[in-house]
Amino acid sequence: MLPFDQFVYADLKPYGEHQQLRLVFVTHEVSVRGDSLERIETIMQRKQLSLLKTLPSHQWSLIEQGQPFVTEIVVAEKKDLSKRAEKGQE
Repeated sequence: MLPFDQFVYADLKPYGEHQQLRLVFVTHEVSVRGDSLERIETIMQRKQLSLLKTLPSHQWSLIEQGQPFVTEIVVAEKKDLSKRAEKGQE
């Protein structure tokens, strides 16, 4: 669980046929993939998000068009991201 007081910003971009939402915190970065993530981005910016979890693929067809759903969540520490960037420059 990452505290709201460490939340820096959110960045929403297309990701193939879906979307990717980056939630950047002071010490971590969270990558969220799915559909209709605009609503999750807004709720996060208002610091009102209480739970975020993935939806199993066998349940995707149950979600109405336009409703947000998450297919993948990846959490990385910022120091891990820095190490990956340094390795990529070598």
